[in-house]
Amino acid sequence: MAILNYTTTISTEKTSIEIQKKLAKAKAQAVLCEYDDDAVMCAMSFRIMTPHGMIFFRLPANTQGVLKALNADNKVPKRLKTKEQAARVAWRILKDWVEAQLAIVDAEMADLKEVFLPYAQGHDGRTMYQAIEDGGFKQLTHQDS
Repeated sequence: MAILNYTTTISTEKTSIEIQKKLAKAKAQAVLCEYDDDAVMCAMSFRIMTPHGMIFFRLPANTQGVLKALNADNKVPKRLKTKEQAARVAWRILKDWVEAQLAIVDAEMADLKEVFLPYAQGHDGRTMYQAIEDGGFKQLTHQDS
């Protein structure tokens, strides 16, 4: 099965606007798009106010990973194995993921902080996932007794 959204023609800019609208509806107070040295959007950050204070989140788009997946898939035509297509695909996948997470929030199955927690940023700029990974997942692993 080919990677999700691999045939998309929707620009990263259009997709980013769709994501921003969804985050704004979910009470994000600010949204920031980040770009790499080639002017390709590589991440989206947003912040929300919680009863505990402001929390910042950063959603990265691993376009290199998507490009690797596109190149590895024989079902994907050569014309779609470009960095630009990888960026379009990455952002469509992120849009779908954000929509799914916000559906969970809307259904009151979890709150926004809970579903986006891996992407919450600490004071040092690392996401929660990065901090746990850097610590060797010690907070999550169980030692045999």
